Amino acid sequence: MNTPANNKTNTRNLIASCSAITVFGLAFGMTSPLLSLIMQSRDVPAGLIGVNSALMPVGILLFSPVIPFISERWGSRKVALIAALATALCIVAYKLFDNLSAWFVIRLINGMSISTLFVLSEAWIVGSTVKANRGKVVAIYASVLSASFAAGPALIGILGIEGWTPFIIGTVVILLGMIPIALIHEEVVSTAEEAPASGILAFAPKAPMLIAAVGCFAIFDAATLSLLPVYGVENGLTQSSAAFALTALIAGNIFLQLPIGWLADKFPARSVLFWCAAITAGFVLLLPFFIHSPLLWPLLVIVGSTGYGIYTVSLKSLGDRFSGRELINGTSAFAVMWGIGALFGSLSAGWSLSLSVKYGLPILLIIVYSLLAAGLLWRQKKTMSNH
Repeated sequence: MNTPANNKTNTRNLIASCSAITVFGLAFGMTSPLLSLIMQSRDVPAGLIGVNSALMPVGILLFSPVIPFISERWGSRKVALIAALATALCIVAYKLFDNLSAWFVIRLINGMSISTLFVLSEAWIVGSTVKANRGKVVAIYASVLSASFAAGPALIGILGIEGWTPFIIGTVVILLGMIPIALIHEEVVSTAEEAPASGILAFAPKAPMLIAAVGCFAIFDAATLSLLPVYGVENGLTQSSAAFALTALIAGNIFLQLPIGWLADKFPARSVLFWCAAITAGFVLLLPFFIHSPLLWPLLVIVGSTGYGIYTVSLKSLGDRFSGRELINGTSAFAVMWGIGALFGSLSAGWSLSLSVKYGLPILLIIVYSLLAAGLLWRQKKTMSNH
């Protein structure tokens, strides 16, 4: 039963969740294209840019399994505040230690800090909603995440990549985001005794297709964040237009996640995931041919909405099926799988761009989402045959 006190607590936790994911989104959405464009302007090879970009997901991959244990011991609110502060310090460190070797180390630490915000904010968001509205609430959360992602490359497009300004703005926003995080009510993410803290290997068999969907989404996410601006520049776009191309991609997630969340509340998650994957693969096929066309912008918006929609539906489905400590185990497993996928996405995007400037990156994304669509279709047929 939802009492006024419970509703107030849930609202406060939803705000805290959105604040935590804003810190995560801005940190990742700004630093990935910013550092990639800086390296590209210094003639760093695309393959090496991909390797450097991969260090952030490596940090996420390494640290995410630890998060259920440390949040249980010290409390999720305290852990999230420390992670936000560490993230802010990493943004400053990129400019203070302005060389490629240092960036490898900083990006690894940065990945560890933002993984904590990623895991805990998702546990808060799905733990603070009821099943009937979870798809819409998670969609709003995804839109906030996307808005913070989009703010990063948009600022780069406006301010450029030189000087301290983008680094200072990113740091200030992250520090401001700590204020609502401090107001989180931790009882909502109570770690019930029925499920011990566990890692991805223990959790994955409980939701294999959700874990696979998150992995495919992570490849798409990391590949586009790290290399889409570079792809644009290499194919004749200006540096500013290339940064705004990423903003257009993310804009689809900001404005069109609510309809996808509504569909996830009304229809089976597997069906919504299939159509998101199929539509994304189909439209990415057109990207090389529309790169200098005005149709590039609506194309990127559609690809962004369905490409990122994979994660919205997956997170909603996770919240429908799990609660308490098992939910934190699930969001931790999502983060680990995101780290694995993002690592592969960053590396393979750099390699694909090195192999073919025009077609490499689109082919990579088409293969990944086509395989996901095929897997979902196979799983659906297998389920139907068992009945």
